[in-house]
Amino acid sequence: MLSNGGHWAMLRTAAIAGALLVAGFAVASCNGNGNGNGNGSKADANGKVTVVYEANTIKPEDRQAVTVIRKSRVLEQAADWVNKSVALPHDLVVKVTDKVPPGVTDAVTQPDGRTIFVPPPFLTQIQEALSNVVKTVKRPALFPQSSYNADDLTALSTQFIFGHEMGHALQRQLLLPNLGLEEDAADGFASFYTVNEVGPGPSLAAAILFDEIARKEGKLTLEGLSSDHPVTQQRVFNFLCYLEGSDQKRFYESLVGAGYLPKTRAPLCPQAWAMLNYGWWSQLQPHFSREFKDQGDKAQESARDQLIAETKAFEENLDEIRSGQ
Repeated sequence: MLSNGGHWAMLRTAAIAGALLVAGFAVASCNGNGNGNGNGSKADANGKVTVVYEANTIKPEDRQAVTVIRKSRVLEQAADWVNKSVALPHDLVVKVTDKVPPGVTDAVTQPDGRTIFVPPPFLTQIQEALSNVVKTVKRPALFPQSSYNADDLTALSTQFIFGHEMGHALQRQLLLPNLGLEEDAADGFASFYTVNEVGPGPSLAAAILFDEIARKEGKLTLEGLSSDHPVTQQRVFNFLCYLEGSDQKRFYESLVGAGYLPKTRAPLCPQAWAMLNYGWWSQLQPHFSREFKDQGDKAQESARDQLIAETKAFEENLDEIRSGQ
């Protein structure tokens, strides 16, 4: 996920330790031409996403974590959604392999958006960190008992992380414009895809994992503050904010009421989610596949209506929100 491996280095150098509670909670360059295949409309493009497990490169100590991911099919689920929804100008290959470019230690997307590398040791590090979490941290009520184990948390958090990488790949292949840092947009796609297509599990699992990483990082350094990635703990709250904002009636009490997402942030989340949701549908709309176009257009229009409604509600409550800050 991080091209320089900065945050994930904490998982390599030492065992994860300490509580995962946040206010009492344990969740803690492109070669694409933007014109499809160059011979017609963008919807004529025929690039496909494929997932390849290079088993002969995987070391024995990483096989268990790879097996968890392979059986869960979380990589394939994201690939299938993109294949159904988006007309890519180029093929995209996702390689679960130890044969990675120099310096790559975690999931990373190549600059042309045509290859995503997922190193098996990276998956093992995630699994080891979450194995410690389930032993030391009380399960949040929102998270199902049946899924609060190292394997399911590993699969769900990897699903979110892979969504981040898919966001990079889409940005780079489709030459999507950014109004901010690319890393923020990639995090946003992870929330957009998983909340809409999977449910709350990936966002919650990613928050658990990233909160654990943040606590192990300790005091912020100059490198951490100046990174192109948001501060790790901030990402935790962003994941939870988008989730809570996507369905405030469903998630307010279990996230905000329980103290996992601060009450000062919560009033901003419905509009934040509506902006993100509408933004990604609008970014992808010119690139919808022919078979997905009608469904995608309806989703984009619905997201637009939601954004208008949430903006109006925000305006009506703005004085109260400001007073509560």
